[in-house]
Amino acid sequence: MYKHRLLAFAVAVFALPHAALAATDDDLKELREQVRQLRESYEKRIEALEKRLQQAEQAAGKAEAVATQAQGTATQAAVQGGSRPAGEGAFNPGISLILNGTYGNLSRDPARYRIGGFTPTGGEVAPPGRGLSLGESELAISANVDQYFRGTLMAALGADDRIGVEEAYLQTLALSNGFTLKGGRFFSGVGYQNEIHAHAWDFTDASLAAKAFLGNQLADDGLQVKWVAPTDLYLALGAEAGRGRKFPGGPDGGRSKNGFGSGVLFAHLGGDLGASTAWRVGLSHLQTSPQDRTYTDLDSAGASVTNSYTGTSRLWVLDGVLKWAPNGNSTETSFKLQGEYFRRNEGGSLTYDTTAASLGRRTGAYSSQQSGYYVQGVYQFMPQWRAGYRYDRLGAGTTSIGLVNSGALSAADFPILNAYTPTRNTFMVDWSPSEFSRLRLQFARDRSQPGAADNQVFLQYIMSLGAHGAHKF
Repeated sequence: MYKHRLLAFAVAVFALPHAALAATDDDLKELREQVRQLRESYEKRIEALEKRLQQAEQAAGKAEAVATQAQGTATQAAVQGGSRPAGEGAFNPGISLILNGTYGNLSRDPARYRIGGFTPTGGEVAPPGRGLSLGESELAISANVDQYFRGTLMAALGADDRIGVEEAYLQTLALSNGFTLKGGRFFSGVGYQNEIHAHAWDFTDASLAAKAFLGNQLADDGLQVKWVAPTDLYLALGAEAGRGRKFPGGPDGGRSKNGFGSGVLFAHLGGDLGASTAWRVGLSHLQTSPQDRTYTDLDSAGASVTNSYTGTSRLWVLDGVLKWAPNGNSTETSFKLQGEYFRRNEGGSLTYDTTAASLGRRTGAYSSQQSGYYVQGVYQFMPQWRAGYRYDRLGAGTTSIGLVNSGALSAADFPILNAYTPTRNTFMVDWSPSEFSRLRLQFARDRSQPGAADNQVFLQYIMSLGAHGAHKF
């Protein structure tokens, strides 16, 4: 812009001496007029360019302010959004479906299954049915709520077309110093296998000890706090407070009371033995106070009666698991040894014939000390193929029934509580063509009921659809 102005002056200066030599007064006036017009023209153009420059600078300043404000808004949104991913699809929860079905061949009717010497816990402990049947499938939905919580729902789709809630809980993500808090309905941390979902079991059904002492699998409504120590050796301590909604609590659904109906304490210790072997041991204690926990039995005449128990129930569980895989690589070959020992003490009152349908309602003292265990080993002898064996044994122990001791009734009026030692031997082989599918053949010789042994053959399929989280150690 300034170069054009100087050029105009230079042209004018250069032209004036030559004009003075030959130009007339009119010529001089014309030249002066041209110089003036040229100067005004360039000045206007310079002013216009300076105005445009000023406007551009102002616009740039506004854009920078908007960008700064947008950056601040984005930062605030990131803080509010926590750990949520930015993609729209990332807001969708993870969903998976486990399909589970069996073909069963049993020499005794599973609808009449009762473990001898132990208080019945419900029909859920019975083995899978005869013939083709859809087992319990599982629908799982889980996602992070925000940077502080994670939510999980596990719905059980039963063969009877009923839908039940296995687990539905919130779990913290941001507690410090190794603490985790869980609240809602969840599988208790008592023992080892109780927290593992059925599709991840190494055998088709639960152990006899789990059936007799936990009603197959204990899930309660409550709170759990767990602490993992910051040490090389794995150490976890936990406590639970629950409603006591299921066996060994009761009645079914939990007592109508304020506070808690059950409590659990557990401790787990584990570590590695070289590069190929890992181990874990645990000790758990469950205490609950059932009130009018009912079950059905037969009296001495063979008539059906309903009895109920009120008192305390204390259960101790000692568990252990050992896993071996060459250099930690379990894809080729591996071995898993697992076992749990249960011991339960109960004391209170036993009410006979609560509906007075037989010999009339009567109440007396009751106490029992019972135990049981299982040991199992599963060997992967080649990729995709495994074979396993499990041995179960229960001891009815010492049972004292006040109504029998006093002579008011006879032991024949409580046939299910008569002394007995249930046992079972189970063999299985399974094939897993991928991590999402498994086919299993299982044979068991079950002597958990008095009388003839129950020979059981099961063919089972387990199929996983969708994203599914890793299973526990």
